[in-house]
Amino acid sequence: MPYDSRMNIELRSLRALVAVVDAGTFTDAAIDLGRSQASVSRAVASLERGVGARLLHRGPREITLTSTGAEVLVSARRVLAEVDAIAQVTSGVPRQLRVGYAWSAVGQHTTSVQERWSGQHPGSELLFVRSGTATAGLVEGVADCSVLRRSPEDDRVELTLVGSEPRYAAVATSDPLARRRTLGLSDLAGRTIAVDERTGTTTPDLWPSSAAPTATRAVHGVEDWLTLIASGRAVGVTAEATARQHPRPGVAYRRVRDAPPVPVWLAWLRGAPPPGVRDLLQMLSEVYGSSRPMPRTDVAST
Repeated sequence: MPYDSRMNIELRSLRALVAVVDAGTFTDAAIDLGRSQASVSRAVASLERGVGARLLHRGPREITLTSTGAEVLVSARRVLAEVDAIAQVTSGVPRQLRVGYAWSAVGQHTTSVQERWSGQHPGSELLFVRSGTATAGLVEGVADCSVLRRSPEDDRVELTLVGSEPRYAAVATSDPLARRRTLGLSDLAGRTIAVDERTGTTTPDLWPSSAAPTATRAVHGVEDWLTLIASGRAVGVTAEATARQHPRPGVAYRRVRDAPPVPVWLAWLRGAPPPGVRDLLQMLSEVYGSSRPMPRTDVAST
């Protein structure tokens, strides 16, 4: 979309667009914003006139973004986040550093890192935000920085390694493998592996070709992954943080002794490190430097 210096875009219109997309309907967006439905509808229409393109498909049962709308939404979230940050500074409201993650934040370290942050940065909140995108909400403007365990291969993202985590297998508690103390990759050969191709850390390439899984089952996010495993329809391999943060009845986690560790990165938009990210980087590097693998559990617990 070519830039037009005469373009007149109001913040209330950007907030209306984001609210409609998040809520799914104009009615629910109006409730969330404390405005009338007609007001929200006019605001979105004004934004569409301002950019010179339709942003939403208004169907009888659902509202979806157009291709242009999807692009505008990303920028709208980013602009609103910056405006909110300015408002926090000028009003004295504690500043937030939003840290995105896809499956698990920093596992066993999550609470201690938040407490340490509060002690070192009075009046500032370290907020972990779950987002199921390749950059854990970073590019989408949902997070200021992100904890990633899989490289997004996006040139807009800068990655800094803070540590690594051992891999754990997740199996149904009724599975004979759950009776083992540890597992090897060969123990999972011939099984169906649950794989999240967008945000997961495991692919069939983890196994040698001579001992590969029989099949894979696609999942979308940790909840789908856990549900499939608990039912015995697949097994999974994941980073230790998942086991720490997502205990589930019916699922047992066992360390995989011969699998390479999962790298843990802290990421931010290239050339635009958010305030405080260097302190967070140091904290995470320190806690991962002293971390130890979790003990055996029949039903994962922290």
